[in-house]
Amino acid sequence: MRIHIVDAFTDRPFAGNPAGVLLLDADAFPDDAKLQNVALEVNHAETAFAHRLPEGGGADWALRWFTPVAEVSMCGHATLAAAHVLRTTGAHEGPVRFATRSGVLVATPAEDGSLTLDFPTAPLTPTEIPAGVAEALGAEPLACFDTGPQVGDLLIEVADEKTVRALRPRHRELAAYSSRGVIATARAEDPARGYDFVSRCFFPNVGIDEDPVTGSAHTALAPLWSERLGSTDLTGLQASPRSGRVRTALRGDRTLLTGRAVTVIEGELLAW
Repeated sequence: MRIHIVDAFTDRPFAGNPAGVLLLDADAFPDDAKLQNVALEVNHAETAFAHRLPEGGGADWALRWFTPVAEVSMCGHATLAAAHVLRTTGAHEGPVRFATRSGVLVATPAEDGSLTLDFPTAPLTPTEIPAGVAEALGAEPLACFDTGPQVGDLLIEVADEKTVRALRPRHRELAAYSSRGVIATARAEDPARGYDFVSRCFFPNVGIDEDPVTGSAHTALAPLWSERLGSTDLTGLQASPRSGRVRTALRGDRTLLTGRAVTVIEGELLAW
């Protein structure tokens, strides 16, 4: 079985967020332990597993995502990576509908090579700043938001881009504040650089101290910064060491996430 390593939300290799992608030959998923073992072996933030669905249904492919330690309910970068593999291998042409834990998610290719994901917008609920979170994060929050059960993060706005870039959090302590982790964000210092806001994402509860570029987090970042900046179409820079950009378009209860992807490694999975 072919396995692909794809860098997502970037137009160059060794940047963005790497994901494993396996297109399964069967018409059903194997047992969860097998999927989890492969994801642990790949050891990237997520590995995507997909199999084709019968024609005429509400979706084209079934899709699941696993970190090295757990299955997750939503993942943007591995969905982008899976759509990229389907397109570049010729396994699927045109828009692809994925049946997932988060409902049907659609990935639409563009002529310029980019892909746009149609995801549910995260509901933001302002919350009190939790005791101890400033010390765990390493910065004083300006505001905090719950992002709802599908995303499962505490979204924290901090003073400025410099603060986001300088964060050195205590990851184990951050695990206490949400089911997945913490998103830290601020307005871009200079929008002329091509992005409107910055973020970093820390997910210790699913085995990822810092995620390089997180599509799902942008379903929460988009409504926050659309309100702050007065625009529904924005670009976010995730300022991790690998870095990557996500174009966001807020469309009510849906958020469109646009980015590129690059296949870096292809190989054969021998143990299955």
